[in-house]
Amino acid sequence: MKISYKWLRQFIEMDWPAEKTAELLTDLGLEVEGITPFESVPGGLKGIVVGEVKSCEKHPNADKLSLCQVDIGADKPVQIVCGAPNVAKGQKVPVATIGTTLYTADGEPWKIKKGKIRGEASHGMICAEDEIGLGDSHDGILVLDTDAAPGTPCAELFQLEEDEVFEIGLTPNRADAMSHYGVARDLRAGLKQQKISKELITPSVSNFHVDNRSGRIEVQVEKPELAPRYCGVTISNLIVQESPDWLRNRLRAIGLSPINNVVDATNYVLHELGQPLHAFDADRIHGKKILVKTVKAGTKFMTLDGEERILHEEDLMICDAEKPMCIAGVFGGINTGVTMDTRNIFLESAYFDPVSIRKTAKRHGLNTDASFRFERGIDINNVEYALLRAAILIRDIAGGEISSDAVDLYPKKMPDHNVFLTYEKIYRLVGTEIPRDTVISILASLDIQVKSVTESGLGLVIPFYRVDVRREVDVIEEILRVYGYNNIPDKSQFTASIEPPAGVAPHKLQDRISGRLAALGFDEILGNSLCNPAHNALLGGDPEGEVALMNPLSQELSALRRDLLFSGLGAISHNLNRRQQDLRLYEFGQIYSREGTQWEERERLALLLTGNQHPDHWENTAKPQGFFDLKAVVAHVLDSLGAGPREEMPVTDQRFSEALEISMGKRAVVRLGSVHPDILRAFDIRQEVLYADIDWPLLLQRVQGAEISYTEIPRHPEVRRDLALLLDESVSFRQLHDLALKTNRKILRDVRLFDVYTGDKLPAGKKSYALSFFLQDPKKTLADKQIDSVMGSLQKAFEKELGAELRG
Repeated sequence: MKISYKWLRQFIEMDWPAEKTAELLTDLGLEVEGITPFESVPGGLKGIVVGEVKSCEKHPNADKLSLCQVDIGADKPVQIVCGAPNVAKGQKVPVATIGTTLYTADGEPWKIKKGKIRGEASHGMICAEDEIGLGDSHDGILVLDTDAAPGTPCAELFQLEEDEVFEIGLTPNRADAMSHYGVARDLRAGLKQQKISKELITPSVSNFHVDNRSGRIEVQVEKPELAPRYCGVTISNLIVQESPDWLRNRLRAIGLSPINNVVDATNYVLHELGQPLHAFDADRIHGKKILVKTVKAGTKFMTLDGEERILHEEDLMICDAEKPMCIAGVFGGINTGVTMDTRNIFLESAYFDPVSIRKTAKRHGLNTDASFRFERGIDINNVEYALLRAAILIRDIAGGEISSDAVDLYPKKMPDHNVFLTYEKIYRLVGTEIPRDTVISILASLDIQVKSVTESGLGLVIPFYRVDVRREVDVIEEILRVYGYNNIPDKSQFTASIEPPAGVAPHKLQDRISGRLAALGFDEILGNSLCNPAHNALLGGDPEGEVALMNPLSQELSALRRDLLFSGLGAISHNLNRRQQDLRLYEFGQIYSREGTQWEERERLALLLTGNQHPDHWENTAKPQGFFDLKAVVAHVLDSLGAGPREEMPVTDQRFSEALEISMGKRAVVRLGSVHPDILRAFDIRQEVLYADIDWPLLLQRVQGAEISYTEIPRHPEVRRDLALLLDESVSFRQLHDLALKTNRKILRDVRLFDVYTGDKLPAGKKSYALSFFLQDPKKTLADKQIDSVMGSLQKAFEKELGAELRG
């Protein structure tokens, strides 16, 4: 938020330098992130002086250029080449001298240098008004009507505005400070704490008076729950034109572009008092009637930006007798806006329900200065005052007369909020004793009324505009920020109990796995917890288990995700559309579900693979990433955490066309497999995607406290022997692996599968596995007799237990 220091000092008189004021505002919680100088004319006309054209002759080498001798107050005139058609002898003109910096319309600086133009020296530049920021015309040079002597700085001839602008990082809860008046209120409280008493100077509305009642417009509020207060007044016979310089400079200082005097006046009051206003062309209000109501769903409405919007049945609209004119509190309509031809206006000031405004703004993807304030909560007691202030300002700068009474529909007064503040709670939270009279003084400076005083505390009335102060702790926070965090003394001694952590901290294990996955070529993604309900439906199951948002940003983001698969597929789809097809992604994130009245939030680790293992290369043939690549990564994750024995079994899962479940202690820790084509089609993905869903908290629970085992590096060589076995198709490698280790665990170190064959050369229902067995004795070198004995026992076990046959 931008705050003009000059504007701020219209509310509170002070002569502090901007830097000192910024420090106080920051201490008060309105953090000033930077101070930017503002100049109504970029560069402040520095280096631009009054010049007198002593002679003007045709350039010898160019028909459209003139060769001028110009007196700029130096010892002798300087020669300047000028291309303007209106330059003539005897004129007083602005001259940019050598070294002067000028600015383009886009704010880009460029410097005047000595040079030659078509062979003739030029020592400066005679300027048009747009070249020095005094206007938009570029028809010719600016001719000055002045008696000033040559060499006089042009800055002395014009009323230039200079200012310093605070960039305040306003937190969302501080709706009360979204204006110069709101910041001045805080500044007054801070100064009072420093024993500097300053009164707020608010614009007077005492000279508001009704000139006639010829422009009366009837107002009806059909939805008072959505518009608790609605005010308006008619101003007739005004002239819409450019705003005066002072108003244009105020708006430009805070980053707004001036439009016309009526719109600029409403924007000025918005940033002055924090009250949004809207001006309608009164001649376009059919039936001389305004209705504040909702309209039929599907109604089409053209907004000021020229975009047609489809209205929702809950959108609050400002309508005339025939049609909608404005989305209340959000955006005006194109047919009733103020134009240069407008002569009569109806000026609106209102308080709209914050929740309603937020829903409407999000529904239509609109974020305006007005909606930004309405949806956070404005001061309902300021609505009429801001209307009168704006009406007087418009009458002063656009002429016309007030042609109706000020309508004020406020049927049910909104109450202030009551809080009881205990002294004991202040001490307990702040940690030090703040004098009671200081507490009361601070509350008074914040417009918080002390209704009652007891031995234990204070009964308080919170002003309506402090929408963020609702609890006792909120009041204490207000007291503390004005009292000053720096004024709280440091304790000479701190005591705390430190309990050594049990095992490795979960975040460190997460960091460890993130590092391992990055080393394996994975990229981390951070998905949105919000998702499309249609994606949740892809998982099947009870739709009542979905966690739906009460106030969604949009229909596409109206539920919480039940699985990390959705954000992963969204990231894959995004990359595939940009021709990035070989992906390895992982995400640590939360999933959400509901069972009856119980809500559950769980953390998962998701792994996703798609595309090839490596790019095409002349030395290597591209190979797609498959199920066993993903399984190897999962095994690496489990082994990295020291996971113990685990069991595997095929399972049926809605997410996968084929899936495998890995369990530890009879509880499923991982499910992995190939994502079902129906789910891939929902994300417009046409290539295989492998997905692993890891129950991260359960995995950490299973590995916490696991002992680290190690063995010495063997001194004696390892021996490898191979067997080719004919097996039934139902026999898995896991069965062979486990049976082998069960048969001889003493010197059999590992079993690996290096070839699988199926085909018409084998009997029906059979397959061939080629296995490698690795044998090693830590105490001695193995002899052939011992090796043969082990291999014989393995062969017999395979034949007996699994019906295996040895292939030749």
